[in-house]
Formats: sequence, C-alpha cells, structure tokens
Amino acid sequence: MKSILTNTLLVAGLLLLTSCPRLRYFTVQAAQEDIVVEAEDFDRFPIGEIRNWYNNQWTPEGLQDADPDHGEGAVGSYLEILPDTRQTHADPLIHGENFSNKPGVLGVLEYPIFFKTPGRYYVWVRAYYTGTEDNGLHVGIDGEWPASGQRMQWCGQPNQWHWESKQRTEEEHCGVERQIYLDVPAAGKHIVQFSMREDGFEFDRFLLSMRYQRPKGQGPVKSKLNHSARLPD
Repeated sequence: MKSILTNTLLVAGLLLLTSCPRLRYFTVQAAQEDIVVEAEDFDRFPIGEIRNWYNNQWTPEGLQDADPDHGEGAVGSYLEILPDTRQTHADPLIHGENFSNKPGVLGVLEYPIFFKTPGRYYVWVRAYYTGTEDNGLHVGIDGEWPASGQRMQWCGQPNQWHWESKQRTEEEHCGVERQIYLDVPAAGKHIVQFSMREDGFEFDRFLLSMRYQRPKGQGPVKSKLNHSARLPD
C-alpha cells in the first residue's frame, strides 16, 4: 500500500511538473560566456508519451531499467528516459518507441534561454551510457531540428559521466567533432530542445559555447536561473 501511494504521488508530481511551463529562463550574458544548464531544470516536456524523462531521485517503481542508479558523480540529480527496453544490440529495435533517428518525435525537453549575442553555439552534453544502445540524443532550437543537432553520439568511454559533442555519421559511428551546434539567428528569447534517440539515455547537464572546448570534470558552475512571469523582449 505504501509503495502504491508513493508511486501515485510521484506520478501526480510528474503531471504537475510537465503539464505547464515553469516561467523561467537562463541568460547568456556575453558572446564568450558559456551557458551551463542542469538537465532537470527543463521548463516542460509533453506528458503521456511512449517514453518519458524521469528524475533519478523521483522515478516510479516498475519502469523497465536494468541499470543501477548513477547519481554518484552526477551534479545534483539527473534525467533518464524510460522505460529502457533496448539494452543490447540483440534486443528488438522498434522505431518510434525505443529508438528514433528522427528528432523531435519522442521525449522533447524544453529550456528557455535569453541570448544577448547571436551566433554559433557548440552543444556539449554530460551523459552516462552503458553500451551502444543508450548513447544517442538530438538537439534543436525553437521547434526546428537542424542537421547540425541530429544524432549526438557517445563512444569509447562507457560506465562513467562524460562530456561529448560529436555527430554520428554513416562513415563514423563514433561521431565527428565540431558538427553538433545550434545557430542562434538573433538576440532574444529562444527555446533549446532535446529529444530522445535511444531509450535509457542518462542526461546530467549541457553547455552551450561559442568555443569548441570540452568541459573538464563536472563542468563549470551552472548559469544563473531567472524566474519571471515572461521572457524579456
């Protein structure tokens, strides 16, 4: 009974958290300033999807997930997209369910950001993966999913938190450097978005930078989070 009640409260909290925006945004102060955002500080994502993002500290029981908790080494909590039904290459690959090579289809997270400087921002993500079937993600901006944000790939350093900014290609499955970026067309408010490529992906934080330089360790201190009734014009 206690377990049922706990899960009910967790699901209710998930519905409340994701059904409406939280009216806050991050601000890039200058052209050379990096912006660092915790994955769990999303503004919203659609609910009732085939796959949902769950905070590792508030995950309901019963969701398929063969991995243990990887909170040690994460900055605060982290998100994982569950259930995780494709854990090995031998497991069935089901497009639109446990895999989506098309961005913007499953598990879309939104992060409002106010940019004072337009330009090209490389996207770095700190993630944890255990194999070849939980190491992919997509990134987009303002509802658009450019080619430069598709198929982010992690490779070669499993079972640890790791920063990466590479794009998987037909020629290079482990990814190519300097090909994951967002072009911000104008100063002002924009929505940076991430969507699932493979279920079981574990997402700690991301960094946007005009420089292509891998963050060290856990990365810089997170950017200032502003609470507002609206984004500034």
